[in-house]
Amino acid sequence: MTKVKKGIYDVLRGSFLTDESAFKNWRIIIFVVVLLLIMISSGHSAEKKVFKISELNKRKRELRAEYVDTGTILMRMKMESSIREKAKARGLQPSESPPEKIKVIIKN
Repeated sequence: MTKVKKGIYDVLRGSFLTDESAFKNWRIIIFVVVLLLIMISSGHSAEKKVFKISELNKRKRELRAEYVDTGTILMRMKMESSIREKAKARGLQPSESPPEKIKVIIKN
C-alpha cells in the first residue's frame, strides 16, 4: 500500500484518534469544533440583527406615512374655506366692514 492510500485508510478508519499522538489530534479537533460553534452562533446573531433591522425599517416607513397623512389632514383643517364652513355651522358670519386700526399715542 502506498503512503497516500495508507493515510486515507487511516483517516477513514479513525486510527488517527487512537494513536500515541492522539492527544495532539484531539486538541486540534476540539479547537476546530469550538471555532465552528462560535462561527455558527455569530451567524445566527447576525441574522437576528438583520431581521430586526428589516422590521424597524418597515415600522419607520409606516410611521412616516402616518405622519404625512396627519400633516395633510392638518393642512386641510387650516384652510380658510374649511374654517369658514365650521364658523358658519356655529352661526358665525364674516364681518361686512373691514377692521379698523386703533392707534394709541402716549404723551409724556
